[in-house]
Formats: sequence, C-alpha cells, structure tokens
Amino acid sequence: MSNFVQSLHEVFERLGRIETRRMFGGHGVWHEGRMIALVARDTLYLKSDAESAPHFDKLELPPFTYVRQGKEMPMSYRLAPADLFEDREEAALWGRRAYEAALRSGQPPKIKTAKPTKSAAAKKTAARKTPAKKAAVKSKTKKAVTR
Repeated sequence: MSNFVQSLHEVFERLGRIETRRMFGGHGVWHEGRMIALVARDTLYLKSDAESAPHFDKLELPPFTYVRQGKEMPMSYRLAPADLFEDREEAALWGRRAYEAALRSGQPPKIKTAKPTKSAAAKKTAARKTPAKKAAVKSKTKKAVTR
C-alpha cells in the first residue's frame, strides 16, 4: 500500500473511520460499507452524482476516466480538491458529500465478512466426516408372567 493511500486515514479522520482496499490496480476508499472514493496512480477521486456535481464543476474538477476499446469512459468519481489535503474540516465536508452520493446511488453497502479460520474450516470438515452415533436401542426385557 502506498504512503499516499495510508495518509488518507489521517486526511479523513474527522469524517470517521475509512477502509482502503486494493482493486483494479488502484484502491477503493470505503466509509460505513460504501465506496466513497478511488485512488488511481496516487490521485484521489471522490464519488459524485448529479446533486454533488455543481461543487466539482465550480472548481473545474474532472471525472476519473479510463479507456475501453479505444473510447474514454468517465466514471462517477471526480478529482478531489487540493484543499482537502490541508484542511481536515474541508476533507470531512467533501467526504460527507461523497458518502451522500454513494447513499443516493442505490448500491447496497458492502459488508466485509470475516473469512473462516483454517481451524474452523477443519472442524467443519471433521464434523462432516464423523458418522452420526446411533441412539442406543433399549433391549426388550421379558416380563415375568405370573400365573
């Protein structure tokens, strides 16, 4: 993980806890299960939508684009303003805008699930291999017949 990506935890400290994950040759930045930003070549792009676009347009911040079959494809992430890295309040404001855009996108949150440990997986496998014990069968006893 690059120093730039690691520094984002400090940049967004007033927004709250963030997580970063490697993806597509870059990193995704997640807050409360929603992807709020992406990092490509140590450049931060924040999630945007029609409601937050005017804030980016005002500062002439372009969208993240990639080339697919010779055609430029813009994504719903826009270049983060430089002030964000110097002012934690500004970072929190832009982070909230990105989070709100992620909420409006309608995408369900990604909940990180814990992977089972090898010992838990081994226990599960062992449980499957162990045959079920048969219930003890009570033997029928003959009743003494009285005459």
